[in-house]
Amino acid sequence: MSITEELKQTLIELDIDEIAGKVQAALDSGLKAQEVLSALTEGMDEVGRLYETQEYYLTELVLAGETMKEAFAILQPHLKAGDQGNKNKVITLTVKGDNHDIGKNILASLLLSAGFEVIDLGMDVHEDKVVQTVKETGAKVIAMSSLLTMTVEEISTVDQVLKKEGLRDKVKIIAGGAPLNMELAKKLGADDYADDAVEGVRHIKALFH
Repeated sequence: MSITEELKQTLIELDIDEIAGKVQAALDSGLKAQEVLSALTEGMDEVGRLYETQEYYLTELVLAGETMKEAFAILQPHLKAGDQGNKNKVITLTVKGDNHDIGKNILASLLLSAGFEVIDLGMDVHEDKVVQTVKETGAKVIAMSSLLTMTVEEISTVDQVLKKEGLRDKVKIIAGGAPLNMELAKKLGADDYADDAVEGVRHIKALFH
């Protein structure tokens, strides 16, 4: 099995204890950081496919995200600025009043492996923080998660504040979370909605085109 194939398999098999060592060994063997990233991305794509065909479930998706994070910690310093894909910037966050972050974290990991630059603001994020980050980073997409029915209105709050600051036409908002569907997300001011993290990446790619 080639080194790249081995890397890919380690990720698909969710071997979080082995991945950092395998990434380091691949780099030590002379493999370019970009080739390592490609192998990991292929592995992540396969995990996404297994999730969609219901061979993998949310637990596996969470673990894949964590495994990718371990791999990235080793790989990141070796990637040159131009190496990391398109570098489109995405802000990820869980809305104010909500402390759930599993879905958001999986999305952030999947976006990283797809070559995006992810600015993760964490959980319970105030709308002013979102506005400030848009101004500072020039990010074009905001991915918001709301898992509680009582916090979905925060999506609308962010939309309104961005409008007030004259930034709304410069960014796209995508929302996700249990209480939401496309109709409600759009009613709250979002441009798009995704059912899960795998779908979220697909939709975010589309928002950049």
